[in-house]
Amino acid sequence: MERIHVPPLGPMDLPLSLLEMGCSGRFELITHPLPGQPLPPQSTLPHGLPPTSLSLEREVEKRFLRDPAWLPIHDIDFAFQKFLKVSERKVNVDSLLSCTPSPLHSGLSVVRDPTTGMLLDFTEVLLENTGLSAKNSLSLQRQPGPPSESLRGSNTNYPFLPGGMEELTLDQIKTRSEQEEEMDFENDLLKVPPGLKAGMDFTDKDAKITKPEVNLMSLLSTLEDIPDLQPEAEEKEDGKAGEEAIKLPRTNSLEDLGIKDVESSPSPKEAGKEGKSKPKKNLEEKKKWAIPVDISSPCEDFYKRIPNPAFKWPFELDTFQKHAVLRLEAHDSVFVAAHTSAGKTVVAEYAIALSQKHMTRTIYTSPIKALSNQKFRDFKNTFGDVGLLTGDVQLSPESSCLIMTTEILRSMLYNGSEVIRDLEWVIFDEVHYINDAERGVVWEEVLIMLPDHVSIILLSATVPNALEFSEWIGRIKKRHIYVISTMKRPVPLEHYLYTGNSTKTQKEMFLLVDATGNFLTKGFYTAVDTKKERTSKHAQSFGTKSTPQNTTASQDRAVWLTLLHFLSQRQQTPVVAFTFSRTRCDENARSLESMDLTTSIEKAEIHSFFQKSLSRLRGGDRQLPQILLMRDLLKRGIAVHHSGILPILKEVIEMLFSRGLVKVLFATETFAMGVNMPARTVVFDSIRKHDGTGFRNLLPGEYIQMAGRAGRRGLDATGTVIILCKSGVHEMADLHTMMMGKPTILQSQFRLTYTMILNLLRVEALRVTDMMRRSFSEIHRDTQAHEKRISQLKHMLAALPPLDTEGQLSDFLPYYHTVTELRHTREALQSVKLDIELVFTSGVTVPAFGLNR
Repeated sequence: MERIHVPPLGPMDLPLSLLEMGCSGRFELITHPLPGQPLPPQSTLPHGLPPTSLSLEREVEKRFLRDPAWLPIHDIDFAFQKFLKVSERKVNVDSLLSCTPSPLHSGLSVVRDPTTGMLLDFTEVLLENTGLSAKNSLSLQRQPGPPSESLRGSNTNYPFLPGGMEELTLDQIKTRSEQEEEMDFENDLLKVPPGLKAGMDFTDKDAKITKPEVNLMSLLSTLEDIPDLQPEAEEKEDGKAGEEAIKLPRTNSLEDLGIKDVESSPSPKEAGKEGKSKPKKNLEEKKKWAIPVDISSPCEDFYKRIPNPAFKWPFELDTFQKHAVLRLEAHDSVFVAAHTSAGKTVVAEYAIALSQKHMTRTIYTSPIKALSNQKFRDFKNTFGDVGLLTGDVQLSPESSCLIMTTEILRSMLYNGSEVIRDLEWVIFDEVHYINDAERGVVWEEVLIMLPDHVSIILLSATVPNALEFSEWIGRIKKRHIYVISTMKRPVPLEHYLYTGNSTKTQKEMFLLVDATGNFLTKGFYTAVDTKKERTSKHAQSFGTKSTPQNTTASQDRAVWLTLLHFLSQRQQTPVVAFTFSRTRCDENARSLESMDLTTSIEKAEIHSFFQKSLSRLRGGDRQLPQILLMRDLLKRGIAVHHSGILPILKEVIEMLFSRGLVKVLFATETFAMGVNMPARTVVFDSIRKHDGTGFRNLLPGEYIQMAGRAGRRGLDATGTVIILCKSGVHEMADLHTMMMGKPTILQSQFRLTYTMILNLLRVEALRVTDMMRRSFSEIHRDTQAHEKRISQLKHMLAALPPLDTEGQLSDFLPYYHTVTELRHTREALQSVKLDIELVFTSGVTVPAFGLNR
């Protein structure tokens, strides 16, 4: 393109210029060139090739000479001051003043015609809570945080206000602070520190020494009947108290200002009103938050009440499931207690479908990762929009349904995650895990910290105190909890004792508890006699030998081979063998090298699935010893599942077991914790386990949890549970307690942890005592009522007139000290008498019989 020569600019010409934008043929009109400067070039590209690099001289000058961050402007060196004059650096003081723009306190609202909807006008509307953020407020009205903190939150964020607590507005706090009691630094100083009996004396030393007062309460405590004294002076003070302004004690807790009733004496006019309102207050105090649901009658109008359910199943729901779905449709919180494999997952599935219908979110929490992984696979196939959050895995965190461990949810609540805003349901699976001594406190923390708009679904095995636990949750959340409990088991169980250890004795299986739940002593005595008969025959042939408590590896191998051959002949596979030792699991699986339980078609399917699943691993990792061993075991229909197995192998084993390709699975107790993988037969290698402190028998709840894996719904008429008697038959009392005993009640494991204390100290409105007061361990202790009663008694004691110890009562003080000394002497004599009796009964000589005290 030829260059166009333009004549020089004259006085009558307009300051216009055309600029060619590169080589694209586009032009730009420049109408306001800089004054005193020549016209800009007519092209963005100079003649010839474009420059290949920036001007290093300009970049160095811009970065090192003119950037304030690189220059120490307070240096007093003369050479540096001379250098500043040469560089001609301009000081810009305004750059040091940076202020974030304040939020707008008003907005525009549209006024429309109510009939036509046409826009008529705009009006200015005042906005409330404009200065709230995640750094200064617990309210849901605060501004959302940055997107990077939307999932996990930040440890500098405030949590959202827990449900059941009342957050006060700034105006309310201001009003209460104005009414606060002014401190008198002469009369209201505390004299005795907490925990000490004596303190500082601020009185004038020259004042008259007062006589010691008699401690009436300690003297009257020895009497059985204490009259309720009400002096007239207190009534006079009550009349004056109504005229004075309400005064509040100083406190740092919003809860104390908002929830606790201000203790003030009513005026005589209000006395009648308070008398009428007392029954209402008593009704509120006695209000029951846990409501048991009667599931004995069938729910016939279920489909009329829910014509368009959010989720449909290919089977007919049980009665307790229908009642739970009805409560979910009403957006109520529920506690579902049922046996293993009874169908509690149906309640969780309907809640997830309901949240997707409402376009909200659901969080499903589980105690262990194995359960989280299995639920993720199941729900992913059912709903699609499902994510997983554990300590080491994060998949699809933006999904409407998030599956996570309870510790992750606790962290999100403390860090003010934005996910909580859209949350509609939180599903707690295996709630009876709250009895865990180490991690049980996490469940209590999460239940206390959940905001008010979140509904709670609790799924648990059968527990005796479900109503008590629900009452606690309802009381701290101030909402009803509907308790749905069923003792019905879909597949009844039969419990057997097995004493066989060879081909001849492989059929020695004796029924101990039948399908109706009757304990059969005949089966127990038959098993004992069979074991004794075999022991006596062995003694006749080889001599008497004491039976050891622990069996050898060869004896274990013989028992397992005998049992599994017997079960495979009766077509009672798949089998889950619970062994309470990871080493024993591995040894038992290796000892079955001669057993093959799969057909050629099943072997091919296992091989192809195994190779396809491990294709994600590197070449060297595929040759790990554990993987090679598991591949050989799986081809023969045997597998091992415990915490020492690689995560990818555990996932493969779980999926093969659910397909029915694993015939025998040696597992530890964690496999029974909610993993929905029922078998036809469950075998207990032993009924004793190590709980971290020592060996003990299985608790009824633990046994029911594991035995409940037996029996596949819709496939088996009954489930078979077998207890091995390798060294001898267990005691009848132990078996009866374990099988027929009541499950363990839910007990609080609440304790103060450093994480809890540090998270609560960040927020002024939440205190550690607030968390302690709401814990499950405090359900029987109404601390607020006790504190109120203590303050009333203190007022009564302070209102009592001082005792006149002169005149007729001059002997009262010596009498009081004499009675006190007599009481101490009597206690000392009784303790000495007990020591002497203990010595004569036990025959142990104690020097001087403890009389030297």
